[in-house]
Amino acid sequence: MSRSVNVAVIGAGVAGLCAARELRREGHRVVVFEKSDRIGGTWNYDPRADSDPIGVDPTREIVHSSIYRSLRTNLPRPLMAFLDYPFPKRENGGDSRTFPSHEEVLWFLNEFADEFGLREVVRFNAEVVRVERAEGRKERWVVEWKNRCDGCDSVVEDFFQAVVVCSGHFTEPRIAEIPDLDRTLDRFLVGSPGLGTGQVSGIEKWPGYQIHSHNYRVPEPFGGQIVVLIGFGPSAFDISRDIARVAKEVHIATRSPDVRVMKLANHDNLWQHTMVKCVYEDGLVAFEDGSSVYADVIFYCTGYKYHYPFLETNGIVTIEDKRVGPLYKHVFPPALAPWLSFIGIPEKDVIFQTIELQSKWVARVLSGKVPIPTEKEMMASVEEYYQQMQKNEFPKHVTHYLHFKEVFYVSSLTSLDFASHFAALMVFGGMSAVVGYSNWLAAEAGLPPVEEWREKMYVESLGNISSMQDNYKDQWDDAYWDSIINKR
Repeated sequence: MSRSVNVAVIGAGVAGLCAARELRREGHRVVVFEKSDRIGGTWNYDPRADSDPIGVDPTREIVHSSIYRSLRTNLPRPLMAFLDYPFPKRENGGDSRTFPSHEEVLWFLNEFADEFGLREVVRFNAEVVRVERAEGRKERWVVEWKNRCDGCDSVVEDFFQAVVVCSGHFTEPRIAEIPDLDRTLDRFLVGSPGLGTGQVSGIEKWPGYQIHSHNYRVPEPFGGQIVVLIGFGPSAFDISRDIARVAKEVHIATRSPDVRVMKLANHDNLWQHTMVKCVYEDGLVAFEDGSSVYADVIFYCTGYKYHYPFLETNGIVTIEDKRVGPLYKHVFPPALAPWLSFIGIPEKDVIFQTIELQSKWVARVLSGKVPIPTEKEMMASVEEYYQQMQKNEFPKHVTHYLHFKEVFYVSSLTSLDFASHFAALMVFGGMSAVVGYSNWLAAEAGLPPVEEWREKMYVESLGNISSMQDNYKDQWDDAYWDSIINKR
C-alpha cells in the first residue's frame, strides 16, 4: 500500500515543475514555492543584472536569471523535452529551429505546466527563507517563507513531511582564480574597508571592468572594447562570438597548456590563449603562454556555485568547492533520506532527462513503492565515490559532473579546454556515464531504460560543439535524426 506525503518543492523552474508532476502522479500532496510571479526559473529572460557584475558582494541585489538575449539551447530540441512529453516545433509564431531560443523553451515549460495543471499547486511571490527540521512534530520540516503578494511582506511558517530542493544552480557566480582575486573576495566576506597591509599588484588594482556571464545580457556595451574572456565551455563559445560582433578584440583564455596563441578561423578579432597569469595596474593582462594585451574588460564564463542559503541542516549537508554532500546518487543526504532530496544537481548531462528520472525516483521512494538502502549503506557508497575521485586526483568541483564514469576519471580535467575535454571523454567512454546514470535511475524507479537514440544524439551534439564551427547549431541533420527517432 502506497503512502501519501505532504511535500514542499522549492522552485518552479524545470526541476520544480517536473518534481511536482511526478509527486502528484504518486498521490502526494504538493506545494511549490516560487519567489517570482511566474514559472520557468532561469529560463525567464530578465534584462536587469545584479548590482555587483562579478557577484562577490553578498549584499548585492540578485537577479535570478542568467539568460542573455541571443541565447539558444546547446542541445537539440528532442533532448530539451521530457521522456513522455515532447517539445514540438511551432510553425506559426514560434522558433522552429532545432536549437531553439530561450523564449521557445519558456513557452514549452508553460505548455507543460498547463497540460498537467501545475499552476494550481504553485505559490507565487513566495520566497523561502528557512528550511529546517521540525522537532517533536509529525511533519519533519518547517518551511519559512515571505509572502510578497499584493505588496505585503509577511513571514509565514508551514510544516511538511518532506522537502524537495529544486532551486537551481545558475545564480551564484563562480569566479576564476587570478592572483590576488582572493583579496577581493575577502573584502566583501570579512567586511573590512581595505585590503590590509602589503602591496597588491594583481586583480585588485587592475583598472578595467569585470563581469561574470550571469550578468551578461546584450553585446552592445562592449562595442569597440578589448575583452578578455575566461572560460571555454559552450556558453563561453557562444558569448565570445556574440561579443565579437561589436568588440574591437576578444581574447579567450583557457586552462589548457597546449593551446597555441592564434586568431580563430573566420574572425578578424577573436583570439585564443592559455590561462591568465596575472594582471597589472596599467590594464595589461598577461597570459601563461607569454602573450599579453591591454584590456578594457575581464569577462568570466567560469560557471556557478551551488547555493542554498535557506537550508539549515546543522552541518549534515554542506557545500565545499561545488560539492554538495554527502548525497547518495546526487539526490539523497543519507542521514535525512528520503525526507530531504535535491533534484537537478548533476552537470554535463541531458538535464531534462536527468531531472525527470530523479523526480520519478524521489516520488516513488516517498510513496514507499521503491526502497532505498540504509543510511549506512548510502554513506558507504558516497565515501567510495569520493575515494575514487581522490585516488584519481580529481578536484571536488567535478563531483556532480556526469560526463565521467563513477569509478574512472579522465586525467586532469582542469588542464583541458572544451575540445580536449570532449575528445578525452570519447576515448575513455565517459558518455556512457550519462546514459548509465539515467538507466540506473530508471531501473530504481521501475522504468525501462532510456531509448538508445538519446545517447547517440547527445554524443553527436557535443561533437558539433567541439568542432568549433560558429554555425554548428544550424548544421543539424533533422531528416536523419527524425528517421532514427521514428524507428523506435
